[in-house]
Amino acid sequence: MKVVAFGASSSKQSINQQLAIWAAMQSNADVVEIDLNDFEMPIFSIDREREGIPPKAKKFKSILNDADGIIISFAEHNGSYSAAFKNIFDWMSRVEKPIWSNKPMFLMATSPGARGGINVLNSASASFPHQGAQVAAIFSLPSFSQHFNKLSGITDKTMNDNFNRELNKFNKLLVETATKKTTSSA
Repeated sequence: MKVVAFGASSSKQSINQQLAIWAAMQSNADVVEIDLNDFEMPIFSIDREREGIPPKAKKFKSILNDADGIIISFAEHNGSYSAAFKNIFDWMSRVEKPIWSNKPMFLMATSPGARGGINVLNSASASFPHQGAQVAAIFSLPSFSQHFNKLSGITDKTMNDNFNRELNKFNKLLVETATKKTTSSA
């Protein structure tokens, strides 16, 4: 199985990228890491869409289509998605429906503060199922620098236990979906 993982941020030091990749490494799958900086495109607009969909939007969608599951950790910018993620999301929505290709998803967020990006996480978890996502798991990690270590991961026992419960839900749906796909193609 293959899982695509990325932080929904363009920061080169993204704590959400760190969390997403670490979480994916805990799954039972091969990990494909995406850096949103590799998918910078013009700001989406109807006028620009008439000029043609950028190849990078098609490539991003193709990477998602080739995966068995998706893990995203959202940066929260003023209570919502980062501009980098929103722009890729808008372009990708024009490539092919459903946007998330009915993939199992583990949605996360983290931040330096005590709320852990909960606003953007709530927004994504509410809207993504209407856009072709099988949201299997949701997790917020508040106060990233106090609760995460690059070597050992989540350092707070209760938060780590919560993470593992959510990861198990994701892994279960990932296996079920991959099994159905294999059975239907046999």
